Amino acid sequence: MSQEAPQEDDRQEEDRRLLARAQDGDVSAFEALVGLHQDRVYGLALRMTRSEADAAEITQDTFLSAYQHLKDFRGEAAFGSWVHRIAANHALMRLRHRRVAQAAEAELQAPEFTERGTLADYPVTDWSRDAEEKALDAELGQAIQQAADRLPEGYREVFLLKDVDGLSYEQIAEVTGDSIPAIKSRLHRARLALREAIDLFYNRDNRGV
Repeated sequence: MSQEAPQEDDRQEEDRRLLARAQDGDVSAFEALVGLHQDRVYGLALRMTRSEADAAEITQDTFLSAYQHLKDFRGEAAFGSWVHRIAANHALMRLRHRRVAQAAEAELQAPEFTERGTLADYPVTDWSRDAEEKALDAELGQAIQQAADRLPEGYREVFLLKDVDGLSYEQIAEVTGDSIPAIKSRLHRARLALREAIDLFYNRDNRGV
């Protein structure tokens, strides 16, 4: 433990030195930063996507984004934390696109045929009821989205990472740099706020809205 802290301090000092040079236009300094952090970024992307190909692309996109916004980085956080956050965002976008593609593929499955070569019968659907339920789901989803948007940034981030994208507490801690107890506390408060929004949504009918 006593050896790890100085090593971490030395690494952050090296990051700051290279960052200052990179922000002044020294491409070799940025390449050195990439070399120092690419393994950790790749590891995070791999754990989130479970795909080596996706992780490799996310790593490239992460450092490209970091380079493009290098002059905007003010050093409020460590460089490593900053690129980890960029990597997490790229991974989350990749996961969302993957889920959308999987859903679209499921809807485009080929029709089924009977042994005689005719189309198989499908159950009759009550479209009016389905439309009503979809409208209600859409309204509820909008109410939840609005409530999530009103959450403080740290609470909203934890809620999205845990309840929307399904990351573990350990993965969230690695992305945010916060302790697991702190993450659990913020998630609990975020869930309470969203539960209140859901209660208000359903209770509006009792008020004749």
